[in-house]
Amino acid sequence: MSSVSAQQQFRYTQPPSKVLHLRNLPWECTEEELIELGKPFGRVVNTKCNVGANRNQAFIELAELNQAIAMISYYASSPEPAQVRGKTVYLQYSNRQEIVNNKTTADVAGNVLLVTIEGDDARAVSIDVLHLVFSAFGFVHKITTFEKTAGFQALVQFSDSETASAAKDALDGRSIPSYLIPELGPCSLRITYSAHTDLSVKFQSHRSRDYTNPHLPVAPSAIDASGQFNLGVDGKKMEPESNVLLASIENMQYAVTLDVLHTVFSAFGQVLKIALFDKNGGLQALVQYPDVQTAVVAKEALEGHSIYDGGYCKLHISYSRHTDLSIRVNNDRSRDYTIPSTPVLSSQPPILGQQPHNVGGGPGGHAYNGAQYGMAHDPRAGPPPAGWNAAPPHSMPMQMHNYHYGPPPGAAPAMPPYRPY
Repeated sequence: MSSVSAQQQFRYTQPPSKVLHLRNLPWECTEEELIELGKPFGRVVNTKCNVGANRNQAFIELAELNQAIAMISYYASSPEPAQVRGKTVYLQYSNRQEIVNNKTTADVAGNVLLVTIEGDDARAVSIDVLHLVFSAFGFVHKITTFEKTAGFQALVQFSDSETASAAKDALDGRSIPSYLIPELGPCSLRITYSAHTDLSVKFQSHRSRDYTNPHLPVAPSAIDASGQFNLGVDGKKMEPESNVLLASIENMQYAVTLDVLHTVFSAFGQVLKIALFDKNGGLQALVQYPDVQTAVVAKEALEGHSIYDGGYCKLHISYSRHTDLSIRVNNDRSRDYTIPSTPVLSSQPPILGQQPHNVGGGPGGHAYNGAQYGMAHDPRAGPPPAGWNAAPPHSMPMQMHNYHYGPPPGAAPAMPPYRPY
């Protein structure tokens, strides 16, 4: 009898497909929840939510057929059923081989953009990076990211179509600035209008964000292995802090040397080591402090500010995964300040153009005023540069959303004063 029953069950089962049909879902189940359900078995490349009269059915499409088979086989034999929000979910193969969403793009301008991120590292581009890029054109209401057959995509919602059009015209076909993705390769944006007008975001997570409602619950996927939320109170991903900073330098019209960076970063505490390197067509530096607290202060004070007046040599700073830099020799590209007796080997010429003359002060230049941050000059770094004073600390005005997607207009003027701008 069992054999007959099994044959009957197989006879009425759909043939295997990459698309699975899910029933008995919670009302208005989200794409995020479907992806979480399928993620242990493979990459979910498409979904179709809220299907049926009761909106409690859905379809998910996995990248490979064997992944869909593994998911069906697991839940067919597991004593624990598939569950979403505590409800048992029933799965079966769909009679379709792919999910086709007809309301993805629109021919007319709208307030929601469909963004395809292209590049070898496209899937590693975070929702926070996308928020920074698109916020340059206006307030971003919501972002959702997902993977489909077309690649890694995002929906970005603005308040009106005019703002969305401005962002589309400026960014379509352009690359994400390298300083925003310093550890990734080039990633370009292909943008069309979406037929959506208001995105449905049920959870704050790494894949979806509602910036108009920071009090939304946090998705389980945004909880780290220690059981702590790794999203901030504003819904943004919290960056792991480190005593080593990664500094990317934008709009580099003048040479930035180890001595220049040492002067800038020593305003906040003792700098132990610095290493310069070229990546993604630009200059980057790793700066090591003795502790995380000093690095945090330096990052918050320097992020988005320029070494020279006029917006030249603008700093973009993130935390590095390194904790102790390995400096084998002191030269023009690396320096260990804890071993001052190590000989300095001049191995490379200045990086760009003429090196700033007498960067610490003197004729035609003003010293970088570390005292304005309320930090004492480190006596171990040698005598303070001319003009270093003990003026009472005051805050530096932040320049937010100042992103450049083209070369700066005109040629660089004469060497500007050396100070944060």
